[in-house]
Amino acid sequence: MSAAVTGRRRTATGVRLAVLIVFVVIFLIPIYVLLVTSFKPLSEADPSQAWNLPHVWTLEAWQTAWEKLSPYLLNSVLMAVPGALISCLLGSMNGYVLSKWRFPGADVLFTLFLFGMFIPYQGVMIPLVQLLVNLSDLTGLQIYGAIPGLVLAHVVYGIPICTLIFRNYYVTIPNELIEASRVDGAGMLRTYRSIVLPVSGPAIAVVIIWQFTSMWNDFLFAVFLTGPTSWPATVGLNNIAGAQATPYSQQMAAAILASIPTMLIYLLLGRFFMRGLMAGALKG
Repeated sequence: MSAAVTGRRRTATGVRLAVLIVFVVIFLIPIYVLLVTSFKPLSEADPSQAWNLPHVWTLEAWQTAWEKLSPYLLNSVLMAVPGALISCLLGSMNGYVLSKWRFPGADVLFTLFLFGMFIPYQGVMIPLVQLLVNLSDLTGLQIYGAIPGLVLAHVVYGIPICTLIFRNYYVTIPNELIEASRVDGAGMLRTYRSIVLPVSGPAIAVVIIWQFTSMWNDFLFAVFLTGPTSWPATVGLNNIAGAQATPYSQQMAAAILASIPTMLIYLLLGRFFMRGLMAGALKG
């Protein structure tokens, strides 16, 4: 290989590295402002001093933000954890049936599932509220205005995308495994429990990340379908504001606190994300 070719490759590598560094810096700028501002006292937390380091480092904003936000964080956990798990289970079972247990009209049903992904939240708000109110009246349980109603809305809205992810993943499982289990006398549920579910890790990780993040970050459903005692972290974060002056340091600290759970989910399950997301891309 000539020295000229080697030099061009090194130059191209250097240019790509420089571009990546620029993008990383741009990405980290808001995080820098968040962190720096969160450690400032209220007297220094001003937009004109957003880039400056604190003259006095303090945890006062973090303590206040935690006191104000902790009840809402608990509501978000009570909503997002069971909601993500239920969505994962239902999506997994739907994807399994639609990919491995063919029946007349399966493709039409799958297409109808996918239509649910394109219905905007705003278009279903009024009928959704009416449905939850009617369910509350019929069951005598507090569904509308409470966390169960919010979980139900997110689970129903999440079924199409969860079904799509699992269906595409299960297409990659050899049909011979399913047929062998049938020969051995295993039924639909036994095959699902013993053969399919144990190899579903990457798809489960994708769905958990997707649903948990979507539910944790939702604001519209939370405002319409819950009351003050059931508000999740997004609504609580929106309500952290002063009457006379905006407490920027408290807002920044609260924003970081509210984002920690989703970051933890990505750190724990992120290595499975692309693997599960790309499964079935070349097949089925």
